[in-house]
Amino acid sequence: MKRIIAVMLCAVMMLLFASCGSNSNSQTNDTNKNANEIYFLNFKPEVSEVYNEIASVYEKETGVKVKVVTAASDTYETTLKSEIAKSEAPTIFQINGPVGYQGWKNYCLDLKDTKLYSYLIDKDLAVTDGDGVFGIPYVIEGYGIIYNGNIMDKYFNLPEKATDVSSVEEINNFEKLKAVVEDMTKNKSKLGIDGVFASTSMSGGESWRWDSHLASVPFYYEMKEKNSEVSTNSTAYNAKETEFKYHSNYKNLLDLYVNNSVSEKGLLSGKSVNDSMSEFALGKAAMVQNGNWAWAEISKVGGNKVDADNIGYLPLYMDIEGEENQGICIGTENYLAINSKASKEKQQASIDFLEWLFSSETGKKYVTEKLEFITPFNTFDDDETPEDPLAREVLDWMGRDVETIEWTFNSFPSQEFKNSFSDAILEYIQGTKNWDYVREAVVNSWKKERA
Repeated sequence: MKRIIAVMLCAVMMLLFASCGSNSNSQTNDTNKNANEIYFLNFKPEVSEVYNEIASVYEKETGVKVKVVTAASDTYETTLKSEIAKSEAPTIFQINGPVGYQGWKNYCLDLKDTKLYSYLIDKDLAVTDGDGVFGIPYVIEGYGIIYNGNIMDKYFNLPEKATDVSSVEEINNFEKLKAVVEDMTKNKSKLGIDGVFASTSMSGGESWRWDSHLASVPFYYEMKEKNSEVSTNSTAYNAKETEFKYHSNYKNLLDLYVNNSVSEKGLLSGKSVNDSMSEFALGKAAMVQNGNWAWAEISKVGGNKVDADNIGYLPLYMDIEGEENQGICIGTENYLAINSKASKEKQQASIDFLEWLFSSETGKKYVTEKLEFITPFNTFDDDETPEDPLAREVLDWMGRDVETIEWTFNSFPSQEFKNSFSDAILEYIQGTKNWDYVREAVVNSWKKERA
């Protein structure tokens, strides 16, 4: 019996050793297989196909494979949380400014000694912590009210129009904007539109234009009044509470959108950003709130009726004192980070890829002509700018003597705060809650999330 047991134990031990050897070889093979692969988790769905093309070109040029995964709209944080926990986690990801950094600082590599950081024209744009640099912006963007110049000109030439406004350039405050919009609604059949504004998208995950972008304006002015010595983002980031002082001004523009829309209020909970952009592209609406990234979508809509030479921006006027000197909202929420948990080889390979993208002739060509980014890097010459008409509009507004609205939503307390904000907006639009409910929801949620 002892001999039998001994033989059995030997057999088991041999199997175990064989199994361990097999696993070890398998793991080594997996590591070798992925040694020349990096993983970029993309934030911008509208340019996912371009990034795939860039990855293919880069692999042919360097032998390094770039795996590109694109998160669906408004799901980036959720996707990142899921992907970062995997054995093959993203080596390049994006954080949403200083608030985003706080949630991901344990995964952010210090980039202060990289060429990528040295390329920044304004080093203050980077996300820093002490002496370290942990997030590098890679695109400057702008948003406001996009208008179709052909439809606007058609209105200005109406002999029976009720306003004395004769050009878009004359619209420099909320009073004039409101008068023009409401008169256009009265004449929408003559203008050939279904509504002045494209639908206010309120379907799940599609409300970022209102709980973030539109909300930046009232919070910009409130935070500027709290502390004019530093950026409104810094003030908002450190604010334990908010008054939502300019809530009624925010309501002014939101009401104007909803009451002069292509869609009835009861349908807005089912409308997406894609629906909204399609309505604008097809000439069903004269205006839509969005950023310069929207041109990629507008231009691809079948039957697009928007003339690239006759499209422009109006600021988000809300009847705030001094808004006649207000520009559009310009900034970024896109900061590149490198996974500090990845191997040193993959960290360096990821940095090399980004430096190639923003400094090589091939990479820069893709950035300006396909991604159509306005970059903050000194590696781009003045003539290396996007042909995208909305990007050109942003550059034009950047050169005007106006007060640019900082993207203050980058320092809102959390995604949960934005969710609470948008939920309250939807209830207001549907008529189940009054505006005081929205104001209280914003004030209370800010305080709760900051705590």
